[in-house]
Amino acid sequence: MKDKTSLSAQEVAELLDISKNTVYDLIKKGELPSYRIGRKVRVDIEDVEYYKNKSRTNNIKIINPVTEPKTQIPQQPLMEDKNFIICGQELLLDVLTQHLGHYPNEFQVLRRYIGGYDGLINLYKGNVSATSCNLWDSDNNIYNIPYVRRLLPGIPCVIVRLACHMQGFYVSKGNPKNISSWDDLTKPGIVMVNREKGSGVRILMDEQFKKLEISGKLINGYNVEVFSHFAAASAVSRGEADIAVGTQKTASQVENIEFIPIQKQKCDLVIKKEDFDSPIIQAILSVLNSQEFKMEIQGIDVYDTSETGKIIGES
Repeated sequence: MKDKTSLSAQEVAELLDISKNTVYDLIKKGELPSYRIGRKVRVDIEDVEYYKNKSRTNNIKIINPVTEPKTQIPQQPLMEDKNFIICGQELLLDVLTQHLGHYPNEFQVLRRYIGGYDGLINLYKGNVSATSCNLWDSDNNIYNIPYVRRLLPGIPCVIVRLACHMQGFYVSKGNPKNISSWDDLTKPGIVMVNREKGSGVRILMDEQFKKLEISGKLINGYNVEVFSHFAAASAVSRGEADIAVGTQKTASQVENIEFIPIQKQKCDLVIKKEDFDSPIIQAILSVLNSQEFKMEIQGIDVYDTSETGKIIGES
């Protein structure tokens, strides 16, 4: 992208995975702010991110909102209402949902876009049917299983591998601040941009800081939060931050960004064991184990699919 802060209608269409005409329709309806430079329509990156986050909330049917009293925990609302809600921010979940549309079943498959930590809490409350998570535990040096056991007490779950991909530092081209480790974030003059609480990236950073006995108060920009890998990389590209953390694919989509690999992230799907034999769960497993699905997600990100569809643990 030549313009680091704004996008063309075509770039917005590619980012949102919609048609160019749909972008113009959103602009016409006033749902997506825009402006003109000469004869060209431009949309600020921040407005695209705002629209995505707003759509993630507004377009999903929520059976029980997060703000409900903690004592009101539904037992089986989703199965009774014939809605199957898959929770998580991974793009591959959208691909999974599309593939499930080809399977005959009695459920309407819906999506909810929130981080893995909040996803597990919503699975515990019965607000969603399944959730992805990519949460690293520094005490055991493993992903997800400890969080499932802590956040879904008394609820047996099955954990299925979705995919793995590399996480790393986003730094400016040429890495002018010579950033190569977590310790470098405490150096004078280094400014970071953080992710929202509950996201896999945020938990990875906080766990690394805990392990190294580093306080967030010592890091410039620790309290500045964005809500996507793209927004994090864009902040570094614009010079608003020296470092952010995200996935390798996003780094290739933003100009003037260099990617420094730090850790392989493992993304899993968490399902309640009582639902495991249901037709919809069996359809999910069938899709995950299909070569067609694996090839498609490899085309949209740098995914390692060698364990995709494999049951990697139970709680």
